[in-house]
Amino acid sequence: MKFSCLSRCNMGLAKAIFCIAAILSLLAAITAFAITYEEYVHHYPDKRKVLKTALDAAVFTLVFFLVLGLLLAIILPLWFYREH
Repeated sequence: MKFSCLSRCNMGLAKAIFCIAAILSLLAAITAFAITYEEYVHHYPDKRKVLKTALDAAVFTLVFFLVLGLLLAIILPLWFYREH
């Protein structure tokens, strides 16, 4: 089985998948920040701790989904355009 990782179709699909993943990752990070902030603000009187916790959750979510999107951008084009 020959993989042509650098073909035009594969790169175009990979870029599209990663662009969509980047946009959705940003939305997920914003959502994670908002949810975490709203939940923790009721439990901690120190707003700095709440803000730091919410930012940590947002950064983790962003990185997680960007890495997942990158893996999908690499694997899915190979799977779609594999030669039989």
